[in-house]
Amino acid sequence: MAFATVYLVWGSTYLAIRIGVSDAPAILFAGARFLIAAPIMLAYAWFRGAQLPRSRRDWLIIVATALLMLVGANGLVTWSEQWVDSNQAALIVATSALWMAWFGTWGARGERLPKLTIAGLLIGFAGVAVLVGVGVKLHQAPLSAYAALLLSPVLWAGGSVVSRRYPTTSTPLMTAALQMLVTGVVMTTLGLLNGDLARWHPTPSALGALIYLAVLGSCVAYGAYYWLVHEVTPAQLGTYAYVNPAVAVVLGWLVLGEALHPTQMLGTAIVLGSVILVTVASRRSRR
Repeated sequence: MAFATVYLVWGSTYLAIRIGVSDAPAILFAGARFLIAAPIMLAYAWFRGAQLPRSRRDWLIIVATALLMLVGANGLVTWSEQWVDSNQAALIVATSALWMAWFGTWGARGERLPKLTIAGLLIGFAGVAVLVGVGVKLHQAPLSAYAALLLSPVLWAGGSVVSRRYPTTSTPLMTAALQMLVTGVVMTTLGLLNGDLARWHPTPSALGALIYLAVLGSCVAYGAYYWLVHEVTPAQLGTYAYVNPAVAVVLGWLVLGEALHPTQMLGTAIVLGSVILVTVASRRSRR
C-alpha cells in the first residue's frame, strides 16, 4: 500500500503543482502546502503515541533533511513548474534514483557500484541531457528553470541518504511531520519576503491543487515514502522514480494536453531505461 501510494499519488503531484502555480506565486504556494499538512501530520503522529525528539542530534537531522528534501528539492520543482511542463519535470526528477545509487557509495558505509550500475548512471545522465537540451533549444522554459530541476534530484537523493544513514529516535511519522513544519515556516517566510502575498489571487483550481498536495501529496504520500526509507533497500525505494514519471506523462497529456517532442521521447526512454537498469543491477549485486 505504501508503494502504491508513492507511485500513484506522487506521480499526480507534478500535475497538481503545474495547475497550482499557474494561478498562485510558487514560493508561497509551496509554503502554504506544508503549513496545512504539518498540523495534520503532527496531530496524527501524536494520536499514534509518537513523541517529539529530545536530542539536539535528532533536531539537527530533521532540519537538515527538511532543507534538502522539501525546501530545496521540492521547492525547486514547484518554482520551475511555472515554466516547465509537468511531464518534463517528472522525467528530470526521476534521476534522483541515479543520484541515490551514486551517493550510496560515499563514506565508510558506502557500497561499491557494479559496472552495470555505472553504465546505467552514465546512460541516464545522457538521457537527461537530451531532455534538457531539446527543451532549451525549443525555448520551452528559461535555462534557470531547467537548472533548478537538475539540482532538485541531487538534493532529494542527498537528503534520502542522510535520512537512511542517520535515523532519528522519533518515529518516521513524527520526523516527517516536523520536516513539513520546518519547510512550511521557511517557504512561507521566503514567499512573504518575496512579496508573494500581494500577487496571490486564489482561484478554485489553485485552491483545489493546494488541498490535494497538502493532504494526499504531503500527509499521505510523503509519510508513506519516509516510512519506506527505513523499511526497504535503496534499490527497492528507487523504483518510484520510473513509475512516477509514467503517471505524470499520462496525466499531463490527458488533463493539460502536454506533449513531448519526438527527440524528448527518445530522452524519456533513455532515462527510464537507465533507472530500471540501475535498480536491477543494484538488486543483483546485493544478492
